[in-house]
Amino acid sequence: MKNDKIRKMCLAGVFTAVVFVFTAYLHIPSHTGYTHVGDGFIYLAACILPLPYATFVGASGALLADCLTGYAIWAPGSVVIKAVSVLFFSSKGEKIISPRNLIALIPACAMCIGGYYIYEVIITSNFIAPLSGIPGYITQSVLSSILYISLGLALDKIKAKQHILSGGTQI
Repeated sequence: MKNDKIRKMCLAGVFTAVVFVFTAYLHIPSHTGYTHVGDGFIYLAACILPLPYATFVGASGALLADCLTGYAIWAPGSVVIKAVSVLFFSSKGEKIISPRNLIALIPACAMCIGGYYIYEVIITSNFIAPLSGIPGYITQSVLSSILYISLGLALDKIKAKQHILSGGTQI
């Protein structure tokens, strides 16, 4: 039991680092922030790890990326948006790519697009200017979804989820 908690904490740490790297360093800058595929790894974490760990991954990965790349103004919004995004996915099944998790991409993408629009409205007190960021959020959601599905299918093919969670050393 104790080893199981430690394993999940370590996996959450690794996922957080991956989310950070794919958000902070592999992104396309825009006038409002940046577009990235880090969300795809948040979705993967949400399908592999139990909810508290996945929530940590989403919130902390986004927080670190925003604060350490000069976009700290976005950090409060990102923490909430990414933490809520994981709620749509389930880690309970044997597979990462399941009908439920594929459907979860729709509200997760809507959360990203709508959440950042609303957050930008709050910080700018303007309803019109934040509309220009929506194409970037759509691009981010689509690319993150493609990454999630591609990696999820590959990991399901080799039954990685079962090996990772059982402590297996071979994948």
